[in-house]
Amino acid sequence: MDVRGTVAPGFEAVRDAFVRNFEQRGERGAAVAVYRHGRKVVDLWAGTRDVDGNEPWAVDTVQIVRSAGKGVAAAVPLMLHQRGQVDLDAPVGTYWPEFKAKGKERVLVRHLLAHRAGLAALDVTLTPAQAADQASGPRAVAAQEPFWEPGADHGYHAQTFSWLVAELVRRVTGRTIGRWVAEEIARPLGLDFWFGLPADEAHRIGRIGPVEAPPAEGGGTLRVRPKRSVVDAYADPSSLTRRAFGAIDPFPDENDPAYRAAELPASNGVATARGLARCYAAMIGEVDGQRLFAPATLTLARTEESAGPDRVLVVSTRFGLGYMLHGPAAPLLGPGSFGHPGRGGSLGFADPESGIALGYVTNGLQKGVTADPRAQALVRAVRSAL
Repeated sequence: MDVRGTVAPGFEAVRDAFVRNFEQRGERGAAVAVYRHGRKVVDLWAGTRDVDGNEPWAVDTVQIVRSAGKGVAAAVPLMLHQRGQVDLDAPVGTYWPEFKAKGKERVLVRHLLAHRAGLAALDVTLTPAQAADQASGPRAVAAQEPFWEPGADHGYHAQTFSWLVAELVRRVTGRTIGRWVAEEIARPLGLDFWFGLPADEAHRIGRIGPVEAPPAEGGGTLRVRPKRSVVDAYADPSSLTRRAFGAIDPFPDENDPAYRAAELPASNGVATARGLARCYAAMIGEVDGQRLFAPATLTLARTEESAGPDRVLVVSTRFGLGYMLHGPAAPLLGPGSFGHPGRGGSLGFADPESGIALGYVTNGLQKGVTADPRAQALVRAVRSAL
């Protein structure tokens, strides 16, 4: 395996785990980056740019990271709160009057971020074109009756998070979330990260696609088999699980340039691994003089807002304000870690106690939502290096 990039002394275990992902865990093309205390200590890439191709992954290759982009999207309302523009305890309708329909008058901004709004699915699904047009999605969630009493329980808003957060940002700032991230986060930090891939950057993106994890020695597989209840939930078209992930129907072609150019912060962020890692590094400390979160905002991001059985994912999950928190469903580096995985593999997170921020990007999407075995191998390797 021709692995490119650099590893600082003491972090060689991360390179070893990265290589084993290709040798043992079905990796096709991927990159991993790690920052510690604002300094890059790992920056590696290998394999092919396209999951189904032969062209090598390059230093500037980017990929769709699916829900790993939610962590960057969540930073926007938190930064607006930090600047005094958003009250997390205000009703969403304060900023977005049409949202008050169907009993949603008491849905708070913090409910949107903590997956407690009760709007995990839609009664009328959206086409890919409607999902991307920046009007149909916000109208649909504003008109939707909650599936449970807002604030009383939580369930992963897999797709609707896009329109809920993006429209809140637009109502408050007058800017789309893609433009806000570009101007206020990506440009100051020099990040390769976009909601809405610009046409002049499209030549850098690789094709993503499904891959199977190889069988382990002695039969079985490298991943733990999901519980029967989880399997049933994903198999049942009427379940809230299927409806949440299927809010866009038919499922978009994620390699379509039109989809990549859309601004869907729940699902189509485009990034390099170093872009994800550098963003999280700036949430927990300074990176080249830039910092995103004040200490109080960092506390908000990783303070538990939701915990226990998740109405959508059917396992117990933990959320802060927009971020998954360390736990059995989404193992990160330690108890204080916060971040977000992307269904199929990608991961971004930070651990303030150790000063670690990690980004992992892959083009080979394996089954699973929150604990990909390749990402977990990299996390274990980072832990062993500390």
